[in-house]
Amino acid sequence: MKKLIVCLVLLWAATPAKAQTDGWVLFAKTKFEAKYNEAAKEYFLYPSFPTDLKSQEGKELTLEGYHLPLDIEGDKYIILSKYPFAQCFFCGGAGPESIAEVYFKVKQAKFEADQYIRVKGKLRLNDKDVEHGNFILEEAVLINK
Repeated sequence: MKKLIVCLVLLWAATPAKAQTDGWVLFAKTKFEAKYNEAAKEYFLYPSFPTDLKSQEGKELTLEGYHLPLDIEGDKYIILSKYPFAQCFFCGGAGPESIAEVYFKVKQAKFEADQYIRVKGKLRLNDKDVEHGNFILEEAVLINK
């Protein structure tokens, strides 16, 4: 039993620190408040980002998720979701913390609906522009398809 515990401790110690912090977990800590937007004449959810998420802004973050097949302009831009299309923020019951805008460095081949992909890019947080998501990865690269 002692050998098993020692092995587990050594395995844990050898595991790289969470440089690839799970972005979805960090995003889920964000609190949202409905506020009236005078220009749009409707209510929107505005985020209040936690300190540990703010500290990640401008740093590289890795996200895994599902490609949402939304009709969006541009050939370097996609929406990535923690959940498949049927459960996503736009169609299902998920919240705004479950999607991210991804801007690739270079144009990518077309993704299939609900294709599970992994990307990394620099995190930008958005708490003002209602035309964009709250969580944005810029200069992103595809890690796998």
